[in-house]
Amino acid sequence: MKKYAALLLLIAGTTAACGVDGGAQDTAPSARGPIKIWLSNNKEEVAWGTAMAEAWNKAHADQKITVEEIPAGKTSEEVISAAITAGNAPCLVFNTAPAAVPQFQKQGGLVPLSDFADGASYIEARTGQAATQYKSPDGKYYQLPWKSNPVMIFYNKEVFKKAGIDSENPPLSTYEEFLATSRKLVSSGAAEAAIYPAPSGEFFQSWFDFYPLFAAETDGKQLVEGGKAQFDSPEGHRVAAFWKTLYDEKLAPKEKYNGDAFADGKAAMSIVGPWAVAVYGEKIDWGVAPLPTSTGKPAASVKTFSDAKNVAMYSACRNRATAWDVLKFATSKEQDGALLEATGQMPLRQNLPATYGDYFAKNPDYVTFADQAARTVEVPNVPNSITIWQTFRDAYSSAVIFGTTPPAEAFKAARDKIDALARQA
Repeated sequence: MKKYAALLLLIAGTTAACGVDGGAQDTAPSARGPIKIWLSNNKEEVAWGTAMAEAWNKAHADQKITVEEIPAGKTSEEVISAAITAGNAPCLVFNTAPAAVPQFQKQGGLVPLSDFADGASYIEARTGQAATQYKSPDGKYYQLPWKSNPVMIFYNKEVFKKAGIDSENPPLSTYEEFLATSRKLVSSGAAEAAIYPAPSGEFFQSWFDFYPLFAAETDGKQLVEGGKAQFDSPEGHRVAAFWKTLYDEKLAPKEKYNGDAFADGKAAMSIVGPWAVAVYGEKIDWGVAPLPTSTGKPAASVKTFSDAKNVAMYSACRNRATAWDVLKFATSKEQDGALLEATGQMPLRQNLPATYGDYFAKNPDYVTFADQAARTVEVPNVPNSITIWQTFRDAYSSAVIFGTTPPAEAFKAARDKIDALARQA
C-alpha cells in the first residue's frame, strides 16, 4: 500500500495541461508506428508484459512495442504525473490507479478512449455493467478497467482452532458474529489481535477497512455518488460503529505495526485480495470468507472494494491507432488468461469463472475471489478525488480509531466538506 502514499504530493505539485507535447496533441488518432509502454515493477506482471509485447512484435514489425518498468520514484502515480508535465509519458501505462485518473485528466495527460470508434463498446463488452464505474464525469472513458484484487476476509485456520472456533465455517457473517468471534480469539490467547488494519492516516487506508464493508452494507454504493457523499447515512454509521467497537475493545490495535501482522501471527484475520494466495501460500493454513454485514447477507450478494489497476493512454502518445490496437490485444481473452496465469489477479471482464474454467479447476484457491470479482465497487471518479479521501480518512481516524470526535459529528463535517469538493471542477 506504500505505492499510494505520495499521491497527495501529486495534487499539490501538478498544474492542468502543463507541458504536454503540442505535436502529440495534433497527431491524428489514425497514426501508427512504434510505441512505448510502462509496466509496474511486479516481476510477474513484467514477465507477462514482456511476453505480450513479443507476441505483438512478431506480427507488427513496423509497430513495435518497447516495454519498460515505471521509473523509480516515491510512487508510480507521482512518476506518471511528472511525465505528463514534461510531455514524455509513454503511450500506455498498465498500472494506472483509478483514484489518480481525475488528476491526470485535469493535467490534460489522458486520451479519451471513448473517442475511438469502438472505444466505449469494447470496454463495456469486455467488462460489462461494472465498466460504468470507470467513466469520468464528462461521460467518457479515460481508463480501461484492467485487473482487480477484490478484497475479502482471510483468516488463520490454526488460530481459529486454537480458540475453539469452527475453522471451516467460522461465524463471521454478521457484525454480531464477527465481534463475538473476535472477542473469543483474543480472550482465549489464540491471537493478540482479531484483525489489524493499518490505523495510520494515509487517505488510501480507508480502502482496506471502512470502504469494503461500506460497499457490502450498502449493496454497492460508492463513497460519493451524484456529487454527494454517501457515508453519513445509517449504513455508514453502522459500519463505523462496528469498527469502533473493535478498536474500543482492543480487538483491533490502534498502534502501527511495522510488518505483516497476519503473516507474523499477530492477527487472526486480514482484509486482502487474491494476491494473498501466493504471498501466504503454504506458510499459513488459511481460509477465506466474505465481508460481514449487519444482517449477514448471503455470500453471493456481498459486494466489496475492487482494488483495481487500469490501463490509460497518455496524451504524449503520437501513434495512437497502434496504441489502441495494442490496448485491445493486451486485454484480449488470450492475454487476460495469460495475466491470470502469471499473477493470480482477476481481469476485469465478464463471466470470469466460466471464461477461464480450466484455470480455476487447476487453481481452486482462486475460485472464491473469481466469484467475488463480479461484485466489486471502485473509488468514485470525481474531482478532487484524493483530497476527498483524505478528508474522509481524517474524520474516520478521529471518530472511529482514536475516539476523539463523536462519529455523527465527524461524519457530518466531512460530508459537508466532501460535497463542496465534489462540486468543484
